[in-house]
Amino acid sequence: MLVSMSDKELKRLSVLQEICDQRITQSQAAQLLHISERQIRRLLQKYKAQGPAALAHAGRGQTSNSKLPEELRLKCLNIVSDQLHGFGPTLAHEKLTTVHGFDLSVETLRSWMIAADLWIPRAKRLKRPYQPRYNRDCYGELIQIDGSHHDWFEGRAAKCCLLVFIDDATGKLQHLRFCESESTFDYMISTRLYVEQHGKPLAFYSDKHSVFRVNQSSKKDTKITQFGRVLSTLNIDIIFANSPQAKGRVERANRTLHDRLIKEMRLEAISSIADANAWLPCFIEQFNRKFAKMAFNPKDLHRTVTETAEELDDIFTWREPRRVTNSLTITYDKCVYILENIQENQKLIGKYLEFLEYPDGTVAIMHEGRKINYSIFDKLSQLNQREIVENKRLSSVLLHIQQQHEELEQQNKRNRSQKMPSRRAQKTAIQQRNLNPVLDLEMSI
Repeated sequence: MLVSMSDKELKRLSVLQEICDQRITQSQAAQLLHISERQIRRLLQKYKAQGPAALAHAGRGQTSNSKLPEELRLKCLNIVSDQLHGFGPTLAHEKLTTVHGFDLSVETLRSWMIAADLWIPRAKRLKRPYQPRYNRDCYGELIQIDGSHHDWFEGRAAKCCLLVFIDDATGKLQHLRFCESESTFDYMISTRLYVEQHGKPLAFYSDKHSVFRVNQSSKKDTKITQFGRVLSTLNIDIIFANSPQAKGRVERANRTLHDRLIKEMRLEAISSIADANAWLPCFIEQFNRKFAKMAFNPKDLHRTVTETAEELDDIFTWREPRRVTNSLTITYDKCVYILENIQENQKLIGKYLEFLEYPDGTVAIMHEGRKINYSIFDKLSQLNQREIVENKRLSSVLLHIQQQHEELEQQNKRNRSQKMPSRRAQKTAIQQRNLNPVLDLEMSI
């Protein structure tokens, strides 16, 4: 007679046979099977009387005592096929329990639907095919861009991000740059370096990162990101990939860089972002010499940059509209900017100006192409304890002010706005008098 047994039951059989062969004692068998000696005696008695079949579960092959009636199964499946066509097991279960009053579990309904071919489990669904496509014909026609976060320095420096620009037609690495994060300012810096070196391509091909695409609705009803505005001004299109497989060229390049670039930097003893960025042009030249190929069409579709350096400075900025108050001031990130009190500026009261924040940390205020002079009143400027000590007559007043500031700090009311751009890319300022006080405060902490 053929008896089906589980692994647990087969182990019990082998242990009981060793007892019968007098190889081990009942006490040792109890320790091996993690049961009591009394249970060992019971099993041994059944084994000697009925053989191995006594160790198999008596309910195996029998109908479960908790099985639901067949009529209930047929009713549920009829309702799902007729009224709930296309519903998944979870949603169908909600409707069956709330609307029709059935009492059953989601997994029971799932197994019924799978058996009746009303639902295909995810593991058995046909995977979406990602068919290969040909490379673009011309150099500069499509540039794939992506950021790869990785431990590039193997612990010699903090983890960082590598921005990768690769040409779709030739597979050439066009630009590489290490940065602390994949932020808008970092992409602005890299894109400007790219267009200054190679010219303006027809289009960029990217994922749906929030730098490139507005992924969430906001009160401002903004349909384009700051980086998208920069590309639109330069007449460069941007195309969004629906999957990582769609931009496989840059993804495969990242996988290669994870291997080759890391080891090359280890041989060069490079341990900082600044040293790596200075050395990357040498690596790009070596990489392209080995892996790049000729395009189908020798035509270069990069366009010459016609904008001046000053115009590019104003294009690669973070821009926010701000309304001029009656006191000739605008507010940006908890800083008050006081406009120069001249007749030309007085006409701007009630109108919206553009506040420009540059990647290098400088700021400017512009209206219809004219830059406006201003002075800064920082509401979050910190008190100087030395001045409090020296001015004895105001010591009590200033002590009270300082206590108020400490209370505001505890209430998180002296922090900069979380809606402002990430400023990790802003390290130095070209003009000290125009240094953004927001950046100045963050760098001093």
